[in-house]
Amino acid sequence: MEINLVSDTVTKPSNEMLQFMFKAKVGDDVYKQDPTVNELEAAVAQLFGKEAALFFPSGTMANQTAIKLHTNPGEQIICDKYSHIYHYEGGGASFNSGVSCCLVDGKRGMITADLVREAINDPEFYHAPLTSLVSIENTTNKGGGACYDISELKKIKEVCVEHNLKYHLDGARLWNAMVAKKQHPKQFGELFDTISVCLSKGLGAPIGSILIGSAADMKRALRIRKIFGGGMRQAGYLAAAGMYALQNNILRLEEDHRRAKELGELLKTLSWVEKVEPVETNILIFSVRPSLEDKWVIEKLKQKSIFISSMGHGKLRIVTHLDYREVMHSYVMEALSKIKF
Repeated sequence: MEINLVSDTVTKPSNEMLQFMFKAKVGDDVYKQDPTVNELEAAVAQLFGKEAALFFPSGTMANQTAIKLHTNPGEQIICDKYSHIYHYEGGGASFNSGVSCCLVDGKRGMITADLVREAINDPEFYHAPLTSLVSIENTTNKGGGACYDISELKKIKEVCVEHNLKYHLDGARLWNAMVAKKQHPKQFGELFDTISVCLSKGLGAPIGSILIGSAADMKRALRIRKIFGGGMRQAGYLAAAGMYALQNNILRLEEDHRRAKELGELLKTLSWVEKVEPVETNILIFSVRPSLEDKWVIEKLKQKSIFISSMGHGKLRIVTHLDYREVMHSYVMEALSKIKF
């Protein structure tokens, strides 16, 4: 039995999801003639109370499209220093849109309205890049699955309106945040100009993300997606997996959160663990004692067919997901408790 806790992207479609995919009605989505893609886009747009949505092969492409929508070359994005758009999208903001990132020193990947206000460049000072976009990540990946309070997001929105800035949400794991904090999609739809959500992480679809926004923005996004090479033909088979995931796999995220929290509580009791970050959702980040190397822990777990990942600097990451069943959870708990150094 191999237990992969490197990421929640490692899940495979269930038999029920596969059957749902096989039965999908499809067409050519490049011509916007795939009925299942159209149905998924309409459903997600309605869920968030926005006018339109667009299906993408990846969350990175959805985020990069949003950046392209809201900025011009030479301008600047405000985001947390841990942001996915900065660390894990291949420098796409500079390559695709010719913009730079003003990195804010937030807490566990989360920034505040005050930090945003301080980071805005004076638009009359032409020596500095023009600030045009604020990008938020919820939940935060490098921040250990931390979730924003709606109240702070509203305060940041007020700053954006005051300074005529666009507001984007990288919501790859927004489903986890909404379940953990009992929030509703329309609360986010009311605040953000664009939102990207992933179907292939906690929800277990094999591929796909959705970008949500106004009808005008999604019309422009369609052209940008084409330029990025994101047009797909009979994509309804993939969209069907997303529809199944939305209908069946959101509420069960609570199980992933519970298991991650139980792992965190166990790790706090182990002598070789230096620190465990607070666990809110399905991401658990912990660090080992300074005298140890994180690769030693990885290797000991690998010998027991348990796979986790290193984030560098002695930090390790565990991500729970729908393919991580209770029997696996018991095995991992026991394996961790028996590790000695």
